[in-house]
Amino acid sequence: MKRASKNELGETTPLLDDESIGLEGRVASDDHQSLKVWLRLLSCSTQIETEIKKRLRTEFGMTLARFDYLAQLQRHPDGLRMSALSRYLMVTGGNVTGLTDELEKDGLVERLAEPDDRRSYRVSLTKKGSKLFEKIASVHEGWVVAIFAGMTLPQKAQLLDLLGRLRVQLTDIQSTAAD
Repeated sequence: MKRASKNELGETTPLLDDESIGLEGRVASDDHQSLKVWLRLLSCSTQIETEIKKRLRTEFGMTLARFDYLAQLQRHPDGLRMSALSRYLMVTGGNVTGLTDELEKDGLVERLAEPDDRRSYRVSLTKKGSKLFEKIASVHEGWVVAIFAGMTLPQKAQLLDLLGRLRVQLTDIQSTAAD
């Protein structure tokens, strides 16, 4: 059964039923509000990621990991050292090496020896890789816009602001824990 809620403007927003809602369906109505928010964030993030992964694979035969890899290199036209690329992607060096091998074989990236450190490589997009990424990124942006099309601009701005505040708080928590 579909449910609906009213926002502060009196507009009705459809909600999913308990079977369709996923992780959020596990939360009892008397659970702490923070837990509900966390599960809603997790559910939304997982759903969006799943949809993007499916579309990348279907339309371009590409994994999200490969797309993210190319995106990082597109942001750094002079290329990145493998270690920096690993940090940006938040994966192990072995994973980056495997992706680099695949993408280099496909002619999308090239490895160049670092002049000041012969043990290190700098990876950059080839012209073919840059052209392919630009094509996919344009389509990807359209998917993301469509996913958020049910929200007004002020709602998106509010959500962005609230998530930004959460991000600052999380950074503070992590830096305090590291001290």
